[in-house]
Amino acid sequence: MDTLGKAYMGVMAKRKRRAFTPEFKAETVRLVLDGGKGIPEVARDLDLTESALRLWVHQAKVDRGQGKPGELTTVEREELQRLRREVKDLRIEREILKKAAAFFAKENG
Repeated sequence: MDTLGKAYMGVMAKRKRRAFTPEFKAETVRLVLDGGKGIPEVARDLDLTESALRLWVHQAKVDRGQGKPGELTTVEREELQRLRREVKDLRIEREILKKAAAFFAKENG
């Protein structure tokens, strides 16, 4: 394979998914929003993808009240996830209670 082909394969290879602490994300976003550095520069310096950093910056702006109307803050997103899990659990519990009630009604009837 020629040099260009190897370079292309290197670019196209999937990058292993990495996890970052909230503190790291906050400090990185601060470099962009308060430090006057651009997203491409910060992403390159910290070996991040520009797309991931753009998402972090966008969410930080929403959290600061600078988002479009209707966009959810991080706190609102977390609450929505919690409420969806709770609704799912309650639906499962309701189905179990319905089946139990039908079973006992059949036993006693």
